[in-house]
Amino acid sequence: MGDTFAKIKAAAVQAAPVLLDRDATLAKACRLIEEAGEAGARVIGFPEGYIPAHPYWYDFYGINDPICSRFNVELFKNALVIPGPATDALGKAARKAHAYVVMGCAEKDAGSYGTLYNTQIIIGPDGDVLGKHRKLSPTAGERLIHSGGDGSTLSTYATPFGGLSGLICGENINSLARTALLQDGEVVHVASWPAFAMRGMERLSQGIDIRMRYYAFEGRIFVISSAAVWSEAMKDVLELDAAARSRFIGQGGHSGILDPMGDYIAGPQDEGETILYAEMDFEQVARGKILQDVTGHYQRFDVFSLKVNREALGQGIRQAGRTVPAVADLDSPAADSET
Repeated sequence: MGDTFAKIKAAAVQAAPVLLDRDATLAKACRLIEEAGEAGARVIGFPEGYIPAHPYWYDFYGINDPICSRFNVELFKNALVIPGPATDALGKAARKAHAYVVMGCAEKDAGSYGTLYNTQIIIGPDGDVLGKHRKLSPTAGERLIHSGGDGSTLSTYATPFGGLSGLICGENINSLARTALLQDGEVVHVASWPAFAMRGMERLSQGIDIRMRYYAFEGRIFVISSAAVWSEAMKDVLELDAAARSRFIGQGGHSGILDPMGDYIAGPQDEGETILYAEMDFEQVARGKILQDVTGHYQRFDVFSLKVNREALGQGIRQAGRTVPAVADLDSPAADSET
């Protein structure tokens, strides 16, 4: 009798934050983590910038409007430091749930003033912060408040079932970022999204489908796609007038979970707060990769190569007690073991 493959439950959280309120959104996130854990989920994905907010105000106000400055300051005041008290609370919830959690947040460095990152935090079932991913290139209005990350946070994290990682919103169209994570052993991917709910954003949910289906099929991996939704309270916080509110065509959403053939096995669900669940049977990963493994036998490393600069803003970094190479050469399976 040969090896057996794990079967675990995944959860995609679709929820609205308590906009620009770190403590209240953190408490809500911890409740949702515990709820998903009680339902048996062992990997739980959250939306982009969930704690405390995505900078939605730039969809309604001009760049130089004083209200944007006020919201920007509130975003910074309510951003997370990693590690810190907020990640301690998230870790406690993850430990209680016995689950891996990928949480979207606005992040700031301890002791800093003004620089923010669009970040995913990866927390293990023991409650420890395994790492974080800072969005490499802010998109659209995010560029007015978020700084870009660097390659030091473009990593996968080892779990008993394989590599876990994620990308944020538009990054999921970046072929080189996807390849770097797949080459690093990713078998579960968490994609985090804001709420797309206004007139003119109708095609964005189709864009989520295209990216998520292809990512799952290309890598022959499981994908957890978690999107936020709007609440009336969020509109009140942003002081939206009747004209601004008339632009809404729904609440957003479109979360789901996909299998290694690129098929949805939960969702996609539009509108409303919910947690979507699906079983991930990792034998399906083997079935897909035996036919086409784009980071293994179905790749020509003598023809193609990818170099990833994993240096942190010009400085060497350490992870798990070892120095991470400044430039990781991903042109062969042997090189992959060093990343």
